[in-house]
Amino acid sequence: MISSAPAHAASDVAEVTEKISAFIAVARVKARDGLTVAEFGELTVALMRIVIAAVDVLAIDGSRRKEVVLEAVAALFDAVADKAVPTLAWPVWLIVRPTVRQLVLLAAAGAVESLLPLVRIAS
Repeated sequence: MISSAPAHAASDVAEVTEKISAFIAVARVKARDGLTVAEFGELTVALMRIVIAAVDVLAIDGSRRKEVVLEAVAALFDAVADKAVPTLAWPVWLIVRPTVRQLVLLAAAGAVESLLPLVRIAS
């Protein structure tokens, strides 16, 4: 699993922002040689689970919690999504990247509601 090392790195720190930074730093290293779409999805879900668990214990509004999760997903996308694009498709990627980013964030926004009960059960 490509997400095991980034998840482990994020589990070693206490602050939410540090968890996100540690996860993304290790994900960048793991994605250095390229990334499949499935691996990007795995990284996204793993990061979402970590961030959801971290913000669930904070005394902040539910909509702000969701924003933090989506900001983390956006940061992950910006950091590693380019590694999932073959060189041949790069010119097209430059055009469709903003749209794909928005679609990933929309999917993540919907997935937050589905992951929240799973994260709470696992805790």
